[in-house]
Amino acid sequence: MVFGSGIPTVGVDALSSDDFLLDVREDDEWQAGHAEGALHIPMSDFVARFGELTEKAPEGGRINVICRAGGRSAQVTAYLVQQGMDAANVDGGMQVWEAAGRPVVSADGTPGTVI
Repeated sequence: MVFGSGIPTVGVDALSSDDFLLDVREDDEWQAGHAEGALHIPMSDFVARFGELTEKAPEGGRINVICRAGGRSAQVTAYLVQQGMDAANVDGGMQVWEAAGRPVVSADGTPGTVI
């Protein structure tokens, strides 16, 4: 689904556990709670660490980008789309993820929380 901004967007409810998720929040946010299996590259390090994404993203698969509420992930999604990649911003971010009852784990693997 594409909204007026022209940035592809996906709802949390449309994602399955098999979908590739890129979390662009900062380290403290990640450590407090994140979606299990997500790749973590903070937005502040994104351009420098772009190679990690290209190594780990599924070939030809969509990259679902998430942050706390959707602002930072929208910027990263726009960048990825400009690079010709299939990317979508996760609408509402980790706040909606957690509210929807999706699992959130901390850095040590125990149940986490979104900060």
